[in-house]
Amino acid sequence: MALRKPSRLPQTALIKQILKRCSSLGKKQGYDDVPKGHFVVYVGENRSRYIVPISFLSRPEFQTLLHQAEEEYGFDHDKGLTIPCEEEVFESLTSMLR
Repeated sequence: MALRKPSRLPQTALIKQILKRCSSLGKKQGYDDVPKGHFVVYVGENRSRYIVPISFLSRPEFQTLLHQAEEEYGFDHDKGLTIPCEEEVFESLTSMLR
């Protein structure tokens, strides 16, 4: 079992940081189609864009994806929140969370 480096921020602070970053990225890139209470993630090899509800952030299944994204890409970049997951898997997971 691999040991992970503990996150420097508590979970609540990390989620707030992600939300702030996602909402500001959408404004910078001119996305007006993101409804309030949602944010954008990019998934898969082609970086397909998905709009997901903020409520997903509190779900353990989605938090696992966020931890994977943090480990693989980090959260300190300007290309949006990218989830390292195949699109089919992401769609299956999010359909179960709705």
